[in-house]
Amino acid sequence: MIAGAVSLAVSVAFPLVGARYGDDSLLVLAEVGVLLVLAAVAVRVAPAGWWLRLSVLPAVAVPAFLLRYGWVPVTGPALGGFAAWTLVAVVAVSVGLYLRRLDAARVRSVTEARHAQRLQLARDLHDFVAHDVSGMLAQAQAGQLLASRDPAAAAAAFRRIEQAGLQALASLDRTVHMLDGAGGLPAGLADVPELVARFGSSVELDLSPELVLPREVEATVYRVVVEALTNVRRHAPGASRVLVRVGLRGSSVVVGVVDSGSGRFAGRGLGAGRGRRGGLGLPGLAERVEALGGTLVAGPDGTGGWRVEASLPLTDG
Repeated sequence: MIAGAVSLAVSVAFPLVGARYGDDSLLVLAEVGVLLVLAAVAVRVAPAGWWLRLSVLPAVAVPAFLLRYGWVPVTGPALGGFAAWTLVAVVAVSVGLYLRRLDAARVRSVTEARHAQRLQLARDLHDFVAHDVSGMLAQAQAGQLLASRDPAAAAAAFRRIEQAGLQALASLDRTVHMLDGAGGLPAGLADVPELVARFGSSVELDLSPELVLPREVEATVYRVVVEALTNVRRHAPGASRVLVRVGLRGSSVVVGVVDSGSGRFAGRGLGAGRGRRGGLGLPGLAERVEALGGTLVAGPDGTGGWRVEASLPLTDG
């Protein structure tokens, strides 16, 4: 702004004192180049509401340099020269505006990416850790009941609590490593058998070992199983049978979890998770499935049990 004011003042002073430049214009052209850069930079980096004020003097000083060559009065050929250099100044300001908008779009993109990352982290923590913590609570309750009647069974329950706690810590560690890029792929199909085994002997798994899926689809299948088994623990702890099935249906992979139920369906639907802390659970999982072009349904299976089923399309490449 100061450079523009000084340059403009010098240009205006030339005709007032009768001075005039000769044919050597390299110095003036260099000055004009600096003014154009200053105008563009001022538009790009100035705070909102200030870019116009800071760029106007350098922009006006660009055509004003013609006054140093005696282009007065501003009529005839002189008018064309002033118009041409004014257009050059407008182009410089326009470039600054374009770069300013690119910068703003980049900031918005980064902000949205960070927000999405925070949401993904919250869902990861919910889906993975809540499963293990709910198992710890169930085993702790069983241990309290068995402590006086069957110490050996109570000790086994406490060992399972320890294992669930270690698994929860491992899930937290894996999530952090995924965020900082230190390694660690998200859990997938290969982790489903271990997940089912930790849940208990009442769970049956139907999973073809030859099934190969895209990594993101694998991770989503695992998340569906985690959330469905977590809901079984919360709402149907007395279920005598739970079936986990993962297989192909046409051009889609279908993952379903069905339990024999306890007759308590309240709080188990897709909208139920919104009342829990964090607003995640099945609603958040449904968003993840839909983002991959799939569908998620949850509801009574017609035999007194509960069914959670997701269908994910498989696309080539």
